[in-house]
Amino acid sequence: MNFTDGLFITFEGIDGSGKSTQSQLLYDALNDLGISVIQTREPGGSIGAEIIRSLLVSGDTDRWSAETEILLFTAARRDHLEKTIQPALTKNQIVICDRFVDSTRVYQGVARADLRQTVDELHSIIIKKEPDITFIIDTDPEKSLTRGLARNSGEDRFEEFGLEFQKKLRNGFSELSKTEKSRCHLINGMRSKEEVSNDILNIVKDYAK
Repeated sequence: MNFTDGLFITFEGIDGSGKSTQSQLLYDALNDLGISVIQTREPGGSIGAEIIRSLLVSGDTDRWSAETEILLFTAARRDHLEKTIQPALTKNQIVICDRFVDSTRVYQGVARADLRQTVDELHSIIIKKEPDITFIIDTDPEKSLTRGLARNSGEDRFEEFGLEFQKKLRNGFSELSKTEKSRCHLINGMRSKEEVSNDILNIVKDYAK
């Protein structure tokens, strides 16, 4: 495969959907092919953004309002964009990111509160960047929640909102895949990780020049 321009790829999905695993598998596959690629995540991905991450993913569920979360995520995202994502794209690297603005659109914009317009307006002013490809890993909320909580990572604040919240998230991501068809690919994540990763790699290959 030959990629002459930078490519920004994001992975989205409910908690415990396997998107982090698929992000890693895609990184490994592209790296093995000799393609210049970096792997990052949100919230986080830069020194400043990782500090903000610790505020967002731990603590009580009522620690922040949805509005405050949007501001914190956007601040972290701006630092991540400036320090990690844009410099890599400028070097024509492929950037693989575990979550980006679509998570904020669904988590705070749909599932927690009706704030999608607020998310989009702030994004258009502060971030001004959309992924080239977004893979939404679709899985069963109950099984995914069990898997997410079993990690016992200490970063399970959003899992602790419960099953109904995860169902709202799944619906939100499904709707997003319909409204953003040009870049979003809804992937059946209820298969073996090898089957899922093969589908993803084949889609990425289609972007090669």
